[in-house]
Amino acid sequence: MSASEKLPRTRLSEDQPVVSVVIPMRNEESSIGACLDAVLAQDYPSDRMEVLVVDGGSDDGSVTVVESYAARDGRVRVLHNPLGIVPPALNLAIRQARGEVIVRVDGHTRIDADYVSRGVETLGRTAADNVGGPMTAVGGGTLGDAVARVTSSRFGVGSYFHYGTEEREVDTVYLGTWPRSVFDKIGLFDEELVRNQDDELNYRLRKAGGRVVMNPAIRSHYQNRQSFRHLAKQYFQYGMWKVRVLQKHPMQMSWRHFVPPGFVFGLLVTASLGLWVSWIGLVGGALGLLYLALIGVLAIRLSGRDGVFATVAAFAAFAIVHLGWGAGFLVGLVRFAPRWLRSEKPAPTLAVR
Repeated sequence: MSASEKLPRTRLSEDQPVVSVVIPMRNEESSIGACLDAVLAQDYPSDRMEVLVVDGGSDDGSVTVVESYAARDGRVRVLHNPLGIVPPALNLAIRQARGEVIVRVDGHTRIDADYVSRGVETLGRTAADNVGGPMTAVGGGTLGDAVARVTSSRFGVGSYFHYGTEEREVDTVYLGTWPRSVFDKIGLFDEELVRNQDDELNYRLRKAGGRVVMNPAIRSHYQNRQSFRHLAKQYFQYGMWKVRVLQKHPMQMSWRHFVPPGFVFGLLVTASLGLWVSWIGLVGGALGLLYLALIGVLAIRLSGRDGVFATVAAFAAFAIVHLGWGAGFLVGLVRFAPRWLRSEKPAPTLAVR
């Protein structure tokens, strides 16, 4: 679909449409059972719902867990994704889905009992092309709780679904619920993007005239990273793969996406030049101290009542999220530099390969 065309309004069936819940999974043995329990406990009519779990080559007991659910409940099917990453898993499930509505759920997420019904209701009421709810982070221990607080704050992560409390049209949402016909019109997920594939899809959707709506009544609970090492890896990858989204869709970027890499780049430049020009080093040091003071104040506001360790953990989580994302973006500029001169392939379609 060209940018000049408008995505036509999608009308769902007057009766409750068949829903396909798609779950990409890889090494989720510890969480996939709770995820499936929540999905199968939906208040949506059971005969109008199927569940497609796509395994990306798990080497733990994840597949065995899912197969035990499939043996007990005919709604559950297990598919296998040899490519291992999320976008091909989603595309495989969407191609095989029988439903009129596609609902994405991740293996480390638990959805509320009315998640599917509220998503379907919101699609019908708003005539949106993708709907979702807030990303409610679930911590665990001092570090996990700090990560949950930081990533749920506006200064920690800027996307509205991390902190929003009112229904409104947005750029992107957590997970997603789509009329299946949307993928006929704009294509499927970009299978190159290890991260940020949802941002890229929602940009194409909005560019085609579609609408994305965040409804806070669509509730789910996301088990966030519980160690700083995994948090750093996660946000480094987010930043790095955002460069590929920039290369494919420059207009998808917002000014806030350039703040972390700009800050990291400024620190690196002033630290390097400061070895020869002292006042430049002082400027860089002042910039760094100002940032540390800012996240220190915010850490106290978020976690001060829970003691010194909780505050220090929140302070560290802010720095890891911002600096990890910024450093990843800078690395991505180098890693993907040759791609600036290549033409981009269109998104895969619903047609079976």
